Amino acid sequence: MCTAASYRTKDLYFGRNLDYEFSYGDEVTITPRNYPFTFRRAGEMRTHYAMIGMAYVAEEYPLYYDAVNEKGLCIAGLNFVGNAACQSETDGKDNISVFELIPWLLGQCADLNEVRALLAKLNLVDIPFNAQLPTAKLHWLITDRTGSITVEAVADGLHVYENPVEVLTNNPPFPQQMAMLANYRALSPRTPKNTFAPGVDLPELSRGMGGIGLPGDLSSMSRFVKVAFTRGNSKSADDEMSSVSQFFHILGSVEQQRGCCELDDGKYEITLYTSCCNADTGVYYYTTYDNNQITAVSMHHEDLDGVALVHYPIIQKQKIFCQN
Repeated sequence: MCTAASYRTKDLYFGRNLDYEFSYGDEVTITPRNYPFTFRRAGEMRTHYAMIGMAYVAEEYPLYYDAVNEKGLCIAGLNFVGNAACQSETDGKDNISVFELIPWLLGQCADLNEVRALLAKLNLVDIPFNAQLPTAKLHWLITDRTGSITVEAVADGLHVYENPVEVLTNNPPFPQQMAMLANYRALSPRTPKNTFAPGVDLPELSRGMGGIGLPGDLSSMSRFVKVAFTRGNSKSADDEMSSVSQFFHILGSVEQQRGCCELDDGKYEITLYTSCCNADTGVYYYTTYDNNQITAVSMHHEDLDGVALVHYPIIQKQKIFCQN
């Protein structure tokens, strides 16, 4: 399962936890403006906005999990198994496969208004990348400087929701995730007043009692509530290091540790990587499960007018700074 979020100081930050039991071989991947995207039903896009993100590169094609383009538009795809559904190919629509959606939008759109216009013509279809990589069951968090939307393709069609909390996990569908937040409207980062029994001496037993009842388990629903609370109350300075550090702490509030989520085959779901991209500068930061030193890759250090992908295998081995 996964968690995605945005965060704003003087810049926009966007990223996600990718939680799964194994890695396909993820790489930080930069797609320059002249890399040709060939879509299965929508022709070729020979020039487009450059983008950076985490991808599995198959047959020199970037299968992005999350990415940001040079205009600061951000997208992350998250598992949505049991609810996601594709439609039959339709004349007069842009028939786009699930694996094509991120480059299709990031290649053409500079902001959410342009995304909304393209989504009005979009028809998501079930065309797998190849026989070994079937169509993923996903929904998406899409963010720019003005806010966020959630996009879900279900049995009755494509739905676009305004997302005021600017976070997303997995199931249930987004409207139900948002409805759950009402159960926690009394939570606060502040010490609560005694409204239980006025006149009865009820001492403050600990700091942080305003958050009593905040979920702490690893389910999608609980992670949605927890990260919405954490993000919504996060404070940091505006400089880059403070902002990046705070963003990793936001997603760290819902990371998954090996052993806590056991699967049927004896494997364990863990947070394989956590990403944080400065959407204004195009710098992509990440940590991995076994390497919590932050690594950075800058989109603008590469030739963005090139034709070939640039991809960096992620650093998995722990790095420790020895001070003496």
